[in-house]
Amino acid sequence: MSRIALVDDDRNILTSVSMTLEAEGFEVETYNDGQSALDAFNKRLPDMAVFDIKMPRMDGMDLLQRVRQKTNMPVIFLTSKDDEIDEVLGLRMGADDYVKKPFSQRLLVERIRALLRRQEVIEGGEVGDTEETKVIVRGELEMDPLRHSVSWKGRDVTLTVTEFLLLQALAQRPGFVKSRDQLMDVAYDDQVYVDDRTIDSHIKRLRKKMRTVDTEFSAIETLYGIGYRYNEE
Repeated sequence: MSRIALVDDDRNILTSVSMTLEAEGFEVETYNDGQSALDAFNKRLPDMAVFDIKMPRMDGMDLLQRVRQKTNMPVIFLTSKDDEIDEVLGLRMGADDYVKKPFSQRLLVERIRALLRRQEVIEGGEVGDTEETKVIVRGELEMDPLRHSVSWKGRDVTLTVTEFLLLQALAQRPGFVKSRDQLMDVAYDDQVYVDDRTIDSHIKRLRKKMRTVDTEFSAIETLYGIGYRYNEE
Protein backbone atom coordinates (compact mmCIF):
# COMPACT_ATOMS: atom_id res chain seq x y z
CA MET A 1 0.00 0.00 0.00
CA SER A 2 1.55 3.28 -1.12
CA ARG A 3 1.62 6.18 1.34
CA ILE A 4 0.54 9.55 -0.04
CA ALA A 5 1.13 12.83 1.78
CA LEU A 6 -1.42 15.61 1.18
CA VAL A 7 -0.31 19.09 2.18
CA ASP A 8 -2.91 21.86 1.89
CA ASP A 9 -4.31 24.52 4.23
CA ASP A 10 -7.83 23.89 2.90
CA ARG A 11 -9.33 21.32 5.26
CA ASN A 12 -12.17 20.55 2.84
CA ILE A 13 -9.63 19.49 0.21
CA LEU A 14 -7.68 17.42 2.75
CA THR A 15 -10.84 15.63 3.86
CA SER A 16 -12.38 14.96 0.46
CA VAL A 17 -9.15 13.97 -1.33
CA SER A 18 -7.97 11.74 1.51
CA MET A 19 -11.32 9.92 1.52
CA THR A 20 -11.06 9.38 -2.24
CA LEU A 21 -7.49 8.09 -2.05
CA GLU A 22 -8.24 5.79 0.87
CA ALA A 23 -11.16 4.36 -1.09
CA GLU A 24 -8.66 3.67 -3.89
CA GLY A 25 -6.45 1.69 -1.53
CA PHE A 26 -3.84 4.28 -0.57
CA GLU A 27 -2.60 5.11 2.90
CA VAL A 28 -2.95 8.88 3.35
CA GLU A 29 -1.21 11.37 5.65
CA THR A 30 -2.56 14.95 5.78
CA TYR A 31 -0.87 18.21 6.82
CA ASN A 32 -2.30 21.73 6.76
CA ASP A 33 1.00 23.58 6.39
CA GLY A 34 4.43 22.98 4.92
CA GLN A 35 6.37 23.02 8.18
CA SER A 36 4.26 20.25 9.72
CA ALA A 37 4.78 18.17 6.60
CA LEU A 38 8.53 18.75 6.59
CA ASP A 39 8.81 17.78 10.26
CA ALA A 40 7.02 14.50 9.47
CA PHE A 41 9.12 13.87 6.32
CA ASN A 42 12.31 14.24 8.36
CA LYS A 43 11.17 11.24 10.38
CA ARG A 44 9.65 9.15 7.58
CA LEU A 45 9.22 9.92 3.89
CA PRO A 46 5.99 9.03 2.08
CA ASP A 47 6.03 7.31 -1.32
CA MET A 48 4.84 10.50 -2.98
CA ALA A 49 3.30 13.84 -2.06
CA VAL A 50 0.73 16.36 -3.25
CA PHE A 51 1.47 19.97 -2.23
CA ASP A 52 -0.59 23.11 -2.39
CA ILE A 53 1.60 26.10 -3.28
CA LYS A 54 0.15 28.85 -1.08
CA MET A 55 0.22 27.74 2.56
CA PRO A 56 1.02 29.30 5.95
CA ARG A 57 4.30 28.80 7.84
CA MET A 58 6.04 27.26 4.81
CA ASP A 59 4.66 27.42 1.29
CA GLY A 60 4.78 24.61 -1.27
CA MET A 61 7.75 26.06 -3.16
CA ASP A 62 9.91 26.21 -0.04
CA LEU A 63 8.75 22.74 1.03
CA LEU A 64 9.60 21.30 -2.38
CA GLN A 65 13.05 22.86 -2.32
CA ARG A 66 13.80 21.27 1.03
CA VAL A 67 12.34 17.90 0.03
CA ARG A 68 14.48 17.82 -3.13
CA GLN A 69 17.61 18.09 -0.97
CA LYS A 70 16.99 14.56 0.28
CA THR A 71 14.74 12.66 -2.13
CA ASN A 72 13.41 12.37 -5.68
CA MET A 73 10.03 11.04 -4.59
CA PRO A 74 7.27 12.11 -7.00
CA VAL A 75 5.60 15.41 -6.14
CA ILE A 76 2.45 16.92 -7.63
CA PHE A 77 1.62 20.60 -7.12
CA LEU A 78 -1.89 21.95 -6.71
CA THR A 79 -2.01 25.39 -8.32
CA SER A 80 -4.50 28.20 -8.69
CA LYS A 81 -6.54 28.25 -11.87
CA ASP A 82 -4.76 31.18 -13.50
CA ASP A 83 -1.38 31.08 -11.78
CA GLU A 84 0.90 30.04 -14.65
CA ILE A 85 3.97 31.53 -12.95
CA ASP A 86 3.60 29.11 -10.03
CA GLU A 87 3.23 26.18 -12.42
CA VAL A 88 6.42 26.99 -14.31
CA LEU A 89 8.40 27.74 -11.15
CA GLY A 90 7.19 24.54 -9.54
CA LEU A 91 8.20 22.40 -12.50
CA ARG A 92 11.58 24.07 -12.75
CA MET A 93 12.19 23.51 -9.05
CA GLY A 94 11.50 19.79 -9.33
CA ALA A 95 7.79 19.03 -9.16
CA ASP A 96 6.81 16.13 -11.41
CA ASP A 97 3.40 17.47 -12.33
CA TYR A 98 0.74 20.00 -11.43
CA VAL A 99 -3.05 19.95 -11.19
CA LYS A 100 -5.09 23.15 -11.36
CA LYS A 101 -7.78 23.98 -8.80
CA PRO A 102 -10.65 23.27 -8.98
CA PHE A 103 -9.72 19.77 -10.09
CA SER A 104 -11.25 16.40 -10.82
CA GLN A 105 -10.36 13.97 -8.05
CA ARG A 106 -10.39 11.16 -10.62
CA LEU A 107 -7.75 13.03 -12.63
CA LEU A 108 -5.62 13.50 -9.53
CA VAL A 109 -5.87 9.78 -8.70
CA GLU A 110 -4.78 8.84 -12.24
CA ARG A 111 -1.79 11.17 -12.10
CA ILE A 112 -0.77 9.74 -8.72
CA ARG A 113 -1.01 6.18 -10.05
CA ALA A 114 0.97 7.09 -13.19
CA LEU A 115 3.83 8.63 -11.20
CA LEU A 116 3.96 5.72 -8.77
CA ARG A 117 4.13 3.23 -11.66
CA ARG A 118 7.00 5.12 -13.25
CA GLN A 119 8.81 5.28 -9.93
CA GLU A 120 8.50 1.51 -9.52
CA VAL A 121 9.91 0.85 -13.00
CA ILE A 122 12.87 3.17 -12.48
CA GLU A 123 13.66 1.74 -9.06
CA GLY A 124 13.77 -1.77 -10.50
CA GLY A 125 10.23 -3.01 -10.04
CA GLU A 126 10.35 -4.38 -13.59
CA VAL A 127 13.82 -5.68 -14.31
CA GLY A 128 13.38 -7.34 -17.67
CA ASP A 129 16.07 -6.84 -20.33
CA THR A 130 14.24 -4.17 -22.30
CA GLU A 131 15.10 -0.83 -23.86
CA GLU A 132 13.71 0.81 -20.73
CA THR A 133 16.12 -1.03 -18.39
CA LYS A 134 19.38 -1.04 -20.38
CA VAL A 135 22.23 1.23 -19.35
CA ILE A 136 22.53 4.05 -21.89
CA VAL A 137 25.91 5.51 -22.84
CA ARG A 138 25.80 8.38 -25.32
CA GLY A 139 29.05 10.30 -25.50
CA GLU A 140 29.47 12.01 -22.13
CA LEU A 141 26.06 10.80 -20.91
CA GLU A 142 25.51 7.63 -18.88
CA MET A 143 22.09 6.56 -17.59
CA ASP A 144 21.21 3.51 -15.51
CA PRO A 145 17.40 3.10 -15.36
CA LEU A 146 17.47 0.42 -12.67
CA ARG A 147 19.47 2.66 -10.34
CA HIS A 148 17.83 5.89 -11.49
CA SER A 149 21.31 7.33 -11.92
CA VAL A 150 22.53 9.88 -14.46
CA SER A 151 26.02 11.22 -15.00
CA TRP A 152 27.47 13.70 -17.47
CA LYS A 153 31.26 13.81 -17.94
CA GLY A 154 31.52 11.62 -14.85
CA ARG A 155 29.53 13.98 -12.64
CA ASP A 156 26.23 12.88 -11.11
CA VAL A 157 23.03 14.72 -12.03
CA THR A 158 19.91 14.33 -9.88
CA LEU A 159 16.70 14.10 -11.90
CA THR A 160 13.05 13.61 -11.02
CA VAL A 161 11.14 10.65 -12.44
CA THR A 162 9.65 12.69 -15.28
CA GLU A 163 12.95 14.34 -16.20
CA PHE A 164 14.66 10.96 -16.26
CA LEU A 165 12.04 9.42 -18.54
CA LEU A 166 12.18 12.32 -21.01
CA LEU A 167 15.98 12.23 -21.19
CA GLN A 168 15.92 8.45 -21.58
CA ALA A 169 13.42 8.68 -24.45
CA LEU A 170 15.56 11.23 -26.26
CA ALA A 171 18.90 9.53 -25.63
CA GLN A 172 17.73 6.07 -26.72
CA ARG A 173 17.70 7.25 -30.34
CA PRO A 174 20.17 10.11 -30.80
CA GLY A 175 19.60 12.17 -33.91
CA PHE A 176 15.90 11.24 -34.11
CA VAL A 177 13.26 13.85 -33.38
CA LYS A 178 10.67 13.22 -30.66
CA SER A 179 7.52 15.29 -30.99
CA ARG A 180 5.88 16.77 -27.91
CA ASP A 181 3.05 14.27 -28.32
CA GLN A 182 5.53 11.39 -28.28
CA LEU A 183 7.20 12.79 -25.17
CA MET A 184 3.79 13.19 -23.52
CA ASP A 185 3.18 9.47 -24.17
CA VAL A 186 6.47 8.71 -22.43
CA ALA A 187 5.85 10.91 -19.42
CA TYR A 188 2.10 10.54 -18.96
CA ASP A 189 -0.58 7.88 -19.24
CA ASP A 190 -3.28 8.12 -21.90
CA GLN A 191 -5.82 9.09 -19.25
CA VAL A 192 -3.89 12.25 -18.38
CA TYR A 193 -3.97 15.27 -20.67
CA VAL A 194 -1.18 17.85 -20.49
CA ASP A 195 -0.44 20.70 -22.84
CA ASP A 196 2.76 21.54 -24.70
CA ARG A 197 3.89 23.98 -22.04
CA THR A 198 4.25 21.19 -19.50
CA ILE A 199 6.70 19.23 -21.67
CA ASP A 200 8.58 22.43 -22.51
CA SER A 201 8.91 23.26 -18.81
CA HIS A 202 10.28 19.79 -18.03
CA ILE A 203 12.84 20.09 -20.85
CA LYS A 204 13.93 23.55 -19.68
CA ARG A 205 14.45 22.26 -16.16
CA LEU A 206 16.28 19.19 -17.47
CA ARG A 207 18.68 21.38 -19.45
CA LYS A 208 19.23 23.61 -16.43
CA LYS A 209 20.19 20.63 -14.27
CA MET A 210 22.61 19.32 -16.91
CA ARG A 211 24.18 22.77 -17.13
CA THR A 212 24.86 22.77 -13.41
CA VAL A 213 27.60 20.21 -14.14
CA ASP A 214 28.52 21.52 -17.60
CA THR A 215 27.66 25.11 -18.54
CA GLU A 216 28.16 24.25 -22.23
CA PHE A 217 25.71 21.33 -22.28
CA SER A 218 23.79 21.46 -25.58
CA ALA A 219 22.92 17.84 -26.36
CA ILE A 220 19.15 18.45 -26.27
CA GLU A 221 18.13 20.43 -29.32
CA THR A 222 14.81 22.21 -29.82
CA LEU A 223 13.24 21.99 -33.27
CA TYR A 224 10.65 24.73 -33.12
CA GLY A 225 7.18 23.57 -34.06
CA ILE A 226 8.37 19.95 -34.24
CA GLY A 227 9.85 18.71 -30.98
CA TYR A 228 13.21 17.80 -29.44
CA ARG A 229 16.27 15.78 -30.45
CA TYR A 230 19.26 14.37 -28.57
CA ASN A 231 22.55 14.97 -30.36
CA GLU A 232 25.35 12.69 -29.24
CA GLU A 233 28.48 14.66 -28.42
